[in-house]
Amino acid sequence: MCATLHNHTLVKKGELVGATRAIPLVMKQPPIERAAAIARQNGWVLSIRPIRQARVGLVITGNEVYNGLIQDRFAPTLTEKITALGSEVAALNFAPDDAEAISRAIRSQLDRGCDLLLLSGGMSVDPDDVTRHGIRLAGAEEVHYGAAALPGAMFLVAYLGDFPLLGVPACGLYHKVTVLDLVLPRILAGEKIGKKELALLGHGGLCRDCPECTYPHCAFGRGA
Repeated sequence: MCATLHNHTLVKKGELVGATRAIPLVMKQPPIERAAAIARQNGWVLSIRPIRQARVGLVITGNEVYNGLIQDRFAPTLTEKITALGSEVAALNFAPDDAEAISRAIRSQLDRGCDLLLLSGGMSVDPDDVTRHGIRLAGAEEVHYGAAALPGAMFLVAYLGDFPLLGVPACGLYHKVTVLDLVLPRILAGEKIGKKELALLGHGGLCRDCPECTYPHCAFGRGA
């Protein structure tokens, strides 16, 4: 038998990810060798992907923050998540609720060598929420809006060429763990996230909002 951790689990070097046992007290060697051969022929049983160190750009949108009417809390929150995964924030821009300005901020950060962008604010369906429009203006042709996970249903994943852009909804300010925590490690591991991946988050994608958060030692994001 073989028991493993859930798929898409973030692990550290030296951490146990799977274990095997021979259920009978004594086994002959040929069945064990056959099991190992089957695993090799089918691409192994487990695969561990390293997480790359990204140069991340943050674009914080919203007229209130841009004009200094309220203090931004998104940048510190996102920076903490990014650095915890071994990446760095290489650029930070604030943009008003203006699609052209958001587009310019995106292009500027890509020109400065950022290879992953996180955008916050303006991700709902209100008329003045124009972040999605700004992402398209910047040249993103592949845009996937909406994830089957709570908190984080209005999450966005887009690609501008090979560069991923993640749109973080407002729930990222009020919940310790959101869909971003499920998707960001997979992006850094080189996985392409599209409609199918965002839809499959639905099984296990409901946070129970426990009084004391124990993530990742809980069921959130742990689909079959």
